[in-house]
Amino acid sequence: MKNTSRDPSVPHLPKRRDVLLGLIASAGPGWAWSADVVGLLRAGGCAVLLRHAETVPGTGDPSGFKLGDCRTQRNLSSGGQVASRRLGEWFGSRGLQPVAVRASAWCRCIDTARLAFGRVQVFAPLNSVFNDRVTLPDQTQQLRQALAGLKDGEFEVWVSHQVNITTLSGEYLAMGEGCLLNRQGKVMARLQLA
Repeated sequence: MKNTSRDPSVPHLPKRRDVLLGLIASAGPGWAWSADVVGLLRAGGCAVLLRHAETVPGTGDPSGFKLGDCRTQRNLSSGGQVASRRLGEWFGSRGLQPVAVRASAWCRCIDTARLAFGRVQVFAPLNSVFNDRVTLPDQTQQLRQALAGLKDGEFEVWVSHQVNITTLSGEYLAMGEGCLLNRQGKVMARLQLA
């Protein structure tokens, strides 16, 4: 994958399907973080920015989808559900507890967060702008303000969509991939399958 990071000191790893599986092991066959993620999370003042886990095939949402009705949306695949649970197991096994788990109002984001952490707060600035990017600048500004307010010793988890993530971080993340942002919005770590 082409290095799209704004910070050339952050190495990128070759891309594969669902990076959330990589969160279950900080070392092991085919897995690597680009930094000491556990140490960075314990230090706090950061947010784990995730693209929702793998979905059933498709792009965007079906015609006529309704935001409050998951039956009308593109939802997580069985692999995405498993990966989301494993994400939570990875955090739990290391005693890492986010102070907040926030997600877009889209079901695939809510489900990724809920399956991983058992809780989720819908946060409108994370909402998809796939079909209408008019609100993207305001949403990005709100996310930057939320980042700036993160405290030392605490971290949050945010689950969103590719367009929102790329605008905020400068990174292109595939489904299930993630990056760690500090208060200034700098990418401190990125995880991909090797």
